[in-house]
Amino acid sequence: MQRPLAPEWLDPAYSRDLRERCRQIEAEPLPASTAALLDEAAAAVPHRCAVQFIDTGERYTYAELKGAADRLAGGLHRLGVRKGSRVAVMLPNIPQFPITWLALGRLGAVMVPVNVGYTARELEYVLNDAQAQFLVLHDSFLEVLDGVARWPDGLDAGRTVVVGTGRPAQQSWEAVLGAGEAGFVAPEPVGPDDLCNIQYTSGTTGFPKGCLLTQRYWVTIGKINSARDGLRYERILTSTPFYYMDPQWLLLMTFYQRATLFVAARQSASRFSTWLHEHRIQFCQLPAEPAYKQPPLPLDGANQVRRANVYGLRPVIHAEVERRFNLNAREAFGMTEIGSTMFVPIEAAQMTGSGSCGVVGPFREVRVVDEAGRVVPPGTIGELQVRGSGILLGYYNRPDASRDAFQDGWFRTGDLFRQDEDGWLFIVGRVKDMIRRSSENIPAREVESVLRGLPEIADVAVIPVPDELRKEEVKACVILQPGLQPADLPPQRITDYARQFLAAFKVPRYVEYLQEFPRTASGKVRKQELIAAKPDLRAGSWDRVDDVWR
Repeated sequence: MQRPLAPEWLDPAYSRDLRERCRQIEAEPLPASTAALLDEAAAAVPHRCAVQFIDTGERYTYAELKGAADRLAGGLHRLGVRKGSRVAVMLPNIPQFPITWLALGRLGAVMVPVNVGYTARELEYVLNDAQAQFLVLHDSFLEVLDGVARWPDGLDAGRTVVVGTGRPAQQSWEAVLGAGEAGFVAPEPVGPDDLCNIQYTSGTTGFPKGCLLTQRYWVTIGKINSARDGLRYERILTSTPFYYMDPQWLLLMTFYQRATLFVAARQSASRFSTWLHEHRIQFCQLPAEPAYKQPPLPLDGANQVRRANVYGLRPVIHAEVERRFNLNAREAFGMTEIGSTMFVPIEAAQMTGSGSCGVVGPFREVRVVDEAGRVVPPGTIGELQVRGSGILLGYYNRPDASRDAFQDGWFRTGDLFRQDEDGWLFIVGRVKDMIRRSSENIPAREVESVLRGLPEIADVAVIPVPDELRKEEVKACVILQPGLQPADLPPQRITDYARQFLAAFKVPRYVEYLQEFPRTASGKVRKQELIAAKPDLRAGSWDRVDDVWR
């Protein structure tokens, strides 16, 4: 049963006609930067709670959040951070993360978010690839930092800011905050086209690429999510890590709405209904599949959610998810490179269970094209391409990848879509060699490159295995060196080895031994043939999680 749209939810300033609503949103002036957006919100509602951390109870009003960000900006400036400085940030979901991001935005410095699940190998790669000049990290990650053998030029202990107890010569985050002054004004102006983030996203080359995201990118996608439904929100929830793009735009969406963002320390399907109920949440990103698999709870439907975004929810359970959790679950689609691009409008109840990602939203244009870049007729499968205000500039220090990412000014998503006569878009597959596990993009080539470090392995192909809970799991198809048997390299050794060099979410769940791979004339593995070889890709594989052979 769809939750009806109550009149008090709706912003009377916005038309109910979708095209007209998009035009209205695009016509409104945007703040010049994330700092300018915070300034506007703090001036309008200084004493309203801007952010509250669920697990610790810490909370900041808009005035307090602005004050902390200003002071930290001043302290970082004293430390040497300038406009354009690249600052890696490796923090969990604690207040210091959003305060640091907002402070860097005030200075016009560039944040490089780092996945807190990274190993020393992965951290070393990001620090050097981004040419990080400063580092902010939590003391729980110091041991990971100790394993970094090669540091970028200029980054040293004196430019490492630690939240918690640091090592000799390192800076204390609290001390840097204390060294700043209230009302700090950045010495150089920060505008919409200045760089804000180098946001790493997995690529098919085997290593993550740093997306160059401007201030315009962030204030645009914050506005898109805040306004596209014409709904009012007072309480918004995020439970995914702040190093992802989602909590960052959710924070800006909160600023536009003059609302409160409730932040959980980590995702939890079992606690999600409780969070929605206790904090009277009105907007969230629903981890629908994991939550749906939890035993039903009395609180499941006891919430005030007006819209819940879902991503790739199985059509057959979509309506049941809405009934069980008593909310309007609507699909949306975006990528790090292009931000929020399409969505199912809140009023489009007829699309529940359709599998559609929605229609194109404000500030974006889309087209579906063939290999030559020609627009295909409705109903025909092709690659989705996107253009619009505030998408990525390119990839940091990757001119070839930046050039290849665009075709005639359109960003090539690498995703296969079809569009129907009415403009609804449906994702049907991927051009890219990528595995999508929960909210993580895992490049097959990165996992393969690590596993090839085992001398017993002659070749390896990593493929996705469908999974109801996580959408896809990682499977390694392994060919051993001539004369070797699986007993010479048990699957546990393969996954233990992978765990030394890969974040936990990238470690293969399944391992299968094969004698040969299907190949093209040029010798490339035909992965689609591997995937199509059996109806259940788990069969014949060792399952790391359940420790059984399937």
